[in-house]
Amino acid sequence: MWQGTVALRPGRLVYAGQVGDAHRHRHAAVQLVLATEELVWLCDGSGAQWRGRAAVIPSGAEHEIAGGGAGVLAWIDADGALGQALTARVRRTGLPVGSVAAWASAAQPLLDTSLAVGDSASGMVDQVLATLAPAGAPAPVSLHPALRQAIAVLPTMLDQSVRLERLAAAVGISASRLGHLFSDELGLPFRAYVRWARLQRAIDHARLGGTLTEAAHAAGFADSAHLTRVCHEMFGLAPSGLARAVHWHRRRAVSG
Repeated sequence: MWQGTVALRPGRLVYAGQVGDAHRHRHAAVQLVLATEELVWLCDGSGAQWRGRAAVIPSGAEHEIAGGGAGVLAWIDADGALGQALTARVRRTGLPVGSVAAWASAAQPLLDTSLAVGDSASGMVDQVLATLAPAGAPAPVSLHPALRQAIAVLPTMLDQSVRLERLAAAVGISASRLGHLFSDELGLPFRAYVRWARLQRAIDHARLGGTLTEAAHAAGFADSAHLTRVCHEMFGLAPSGLARAVHWHRRRAVSG
């Protein structure tokens, strides 16, 4: 049974707790799997099976998962710098990217690294990403004032179509410049950032008791079916299940 805590911010969803079963599925995000107690079981699309402590599952790879013990799972946007760096690591194994052998091999450095399991789940994932994808992590910077303002304004636009040009005009900067700031300073393309922000808004509404239809409309999705489809595509999970099965730890999307 899945029972734990989730932290969600644009570009990343982190789950910490009991790892349950997930039947065969695929998702748009790159997934990190870290078992902190019992070994986790994975099966790829060909039926090959593996049990171990760490794996990197690339975007679009068909898989099943079964746990039973505690673990940390993270879904990383495949279009962002971190997601691309993790995918490149899987490809560098020289094994088929859809194979469980490649996923385990890509995570091998973690088995030789002392991870602070007692830290927060997000902190643990930060350690993992620093080990596996150091080139993909944006350098710590003080965010450009226009980018900070754009991040503050964006939530007021989520119930409608969000265009980069409109957001850029609202903060007094060109659209091309603002787009570069999202990619360079946050490591996430603008459209991907908006997609994650919408999911965060929708799941928050569902968590607080709103219907899926209300949650979908509040976040700018056409209807509940659209929201459910995007959530499944991104995480392999339904928004209603995410809202019910976990306790949520909210944090600011970014800090400047």
